[in-house]
Amino acid sequence: MLYIIVSKLYAKMNFEIKYNGKVSKEFLNLGINDFKSACKFVSRLPYKRNKNKKDILCIFRDRAGTCSTKHSILRKLALENNQLEVKLILGIFKMDKEYAPKIENTLNENELDYIPEAHNYLRIGNEYLDFTRPNSNYSDFQNKLLEEHEIEFDQINEEKIRIHQTFLKEWIENNLVLDLESIWKIREKCISDLQN
Repeated sequence: MLYIIVSKLYAKMNFEIKYNGKVSKEFLNLGINDFKSACKFVSRLPYKRNKNKKDILCIFRDRAGTCSTKHSILRKLALENNQLEVKLILGIFKMDKEYAPKIENTLNENELDYIPEAHNYLRIGNEYLDFTRPNSNYSDFQNKLLEEHEIEFDQINEEKIRIHQTFLKEWIENNLVLDLESIWKIREKCISDLQN
């Protein structure tokens, strides 16, 4: 499915990678010469938290990444190659057992139907693309979206957390008796479930 979506998109939009920055250089050193190939490479990296996600090159050092680090490096690659239409999006969506079966026990233990999760992906024109895994697809969570924000490649740390926690505070006030610290621990357990 990803291959079909990517092929259709890049029939319209692909670009050659030039030596215009450190991210471009890393991809070129691996023999990756265009954006389509970079997206494919990123999607195939294992899903794992990076040791230092403030380092834009962390997916190369760790040979793994998350939705944040994988998509932020693709946005930075696009910027280095003057492709400003490639946008980095932060979506808050209802992460439930349908979307992520591995978190079902954690949700049940805490009497939750879902937990609002922050997820990064790309928008190019009107197309939304998710390169978290080879089979990731925007349509998997599109109907679960609660809000979206356009962010920059260097905002996946403090700014992403701020947006996510601001949303959670409002959600807690309207829906739960739990506090932010408790819900964040449940969220961390869900993320841990996903990596096992």
